[in-house]
Formats: sequence, structure tokens, C-alpha cells
Amino acid sequence: MTQSPDQAERSDQAERSERSELPENLLALLTDHLGVHAHPEDLSAGMTFESLGMDSLSLMELVVAAEEKFAVVLPEDALDLAPSSTLAEAARAFRNARAV
Repeated sequence: MTQSPDQAERSDQAERSERSELPENLLALLTDHLGVHAHPEDLSAGMTFESLGMDSLSLMELVVAAEEKFAVVLPEDALDLAPSSTLAEAARAFRNARAV
């Protein structure tokens, strides 16, 4: 089934909006520090950590790396992230981080 030009444009806008919801520092940690093999522009808010090949240990590494690299403390709910969590859930934790 093909999309009309309007549907295709709305879909493209939704994808761009999802990517813009993801903080640059989260994307940098995923691709640079943790070695996720994806271009930042290919990552979307609805993706799970599991779909990126990350397990619970990788998530703890993400939290520690974020706190060390950006001198922040992530909220307690960041410690509840699971491989089935989405990048949007992690983005919320990053937005709620406080400086130390």
C-alpha cells in the first residue's frame, strides 16, 4: 500500500520529531561511548535498548557514563531502565538530571 504525499510528509515529520526528542548527549553516549552501531539520525524515541543490543549491564554503564561525563546525577527512575525501556524513557531521565 502506498502513501499519499501528505501521509509520507506527516510520517517524515513524526520521525524527525521523535529524533529531536532525544538529547544529543544521550545519542553521543550510545554511539560513541557504548558502541551502539547506529547513526544518531537512525535512532528514534520508540526504539528499545534491547533492539540496540543492550542489556541491563549496558544500561548501568550508560547511567555511570552520563553522570561522569556530564557531571550530573540522574533521577532514581533512570536506575529502573530495563532493556525493554525505550530511548524516550531514557531521554526523560536525561532531561530530569541535575548538576552536581
